[in-house]
Amino acid sequence: MNLVERVKGIIVSPKMEWPVIAGESGDTGYLFGNYVAILAAIPAVCGFIGLHLFGISVPGIGTLRMTIRSELLWAGFTYLFSLFAIAIWTLAVQYLAPPFGGRRNIVGAVKLAAYVPTPYWLAGIVALYPRAALLQPLFGLYALVLMWTGLPWLMRVPSPGIRSIAYVAAAAVAAMALFALAARGPWVLAGPSGVL
Repeated sequence: MNLVERVKGIIVSPKMEWPVIAGESGDTGYLFGNYVAILAAIPAVCGFIGLHLFGISVPGIGTLRMTIRSELLWAGFTYLFSLFAIAIWTLAVQYLAPPFGGRRNIVGAVKLAAYVPTPYWLAGIVALYPRAALLQPLFGLYALVLMWTGLPWLMRVPSPGIRSIAYVAAAAVAAMALFALAARGPWVLAGPSGVL
């Protein structure tokens, strides 16, 4: 798998890319190490740089700055929370399949959970400027399109239909909850002062 070509295929032509992905072996370690681990680092690294250069703007207070140690810990926790979210979402995707007419398939669930967040991770570059980081979830909306087009190939969900719409909705709610945790987790750990 060529990382750049896969990202391009997922973003530009997902309907053509999903059949290719469905036909590939399901080496979870390879997929996590050569795709998820790399792309999930984009928001964490860009967020670290943005925090270091610009600080955090708090209305009515001004700009807060963190120590370099705190910024590094924040970036590390953000990265680890993202990987954890993908692992948990993989299980959710797998266990949600049968009630919506799909088949339980861990290999398909791993592939779906690995590739669907691609636009969200790529949009992590906006975290270079913390005020723009709020735009990242908007880019993640394209992940719904990826999920919609990927579910029939990877989880054998009948498409189109009410069951596939319900599956996308259920999987999207699970993903949003997990990625909200991944985005907020490091701040919760930082405590009320915002300093780890």
